[in-house]
Amino acid sequence: MMSLPVLLSIPHGGMDVPIELLGRVCLERADLFDDSDAYSREIYDLGERVAAVISTGIARAFIDLNRAPDDLPAQNPDGVVKSHTCYGKAIYCKDAQPDENLVKRLLDKYYFSYHRRIKNILSGDDPLPELALDCHSMAAVGPAISPDKGKKRPMICLGDVRGTSCPRGKTEQLAACMREAFSLRENEVTINRPFAGGYITRTYGGRPLPWIQVEMNRSLYLRKPFFDRDTLSVNENRLRELGGQFEKALRLYF
Repeated sequence: MMSLPVLLSIPHGGMDVPIELLGRVCLERADLFDDSDAYSREIYDLGERVAAVISTGIARAFIDLNRAPDDLPAQNPDGVVKSHTCYGKAIYCKDAQPDENLVKRLLDKYYFSYHRRIKNILSGDDPLPELALDCHSMAAVGPAISPDKGKKRPMICLGDVRGTSCPRGKTEQLAACMREAFSLRENEVTINRPFAGGYITRTYGGRPLPWIQVEMNRSLYLRKPFFDRDTLSVNENRLRELGGQFEKALRLYF
């Protein structure tokens, strides 16, 4: 099967605690799970069926690859190295918050290495992909930290930074392909509502690749009968089905 000319970035799919932070973290596993884009790597990672995939096992609660490198606490508790989850849970035990030197080590090891991988693809000798997607999942209802607090969200949201990271026609074409592949209605796939695109999409979009942030509603898989909240386990067949629909949307697009 032909490889698709697309770069997939999956920055929030990990659940791992960096070795440098062992003994400092006070999050329960369920809190870490709720703060992550759980199972997004299993859904979006199409392996050799696309031009390139960049992802990480490190949880976004510890190093958020979709933030600016200088977006730090205490100014922003939801910045690149966080103090609290998006649901307001303290990440670190008392007096165990990373100091300036540890933050620098974390950024050097995990953050900048991820972004170097993106830059190497954009500046390398190999032919460039035709499209890049920053792949995420979103809570079914906006959490308190979000601009859409308490509001129900669409099944899929595509963000093109209001037409600046990707020409609007391309975004609309992908939205139509998503609706067909996932059998969704018109209002179930939105553009720039509630997310117009985060740091990765804003930074690399149009330089030179068209770049779109993809947000998939977790209610598509983190609900009964697919999901067991007590064990945080999900039906693997459902993940494969969603991954197949995502691939179908891309093949319709190209």
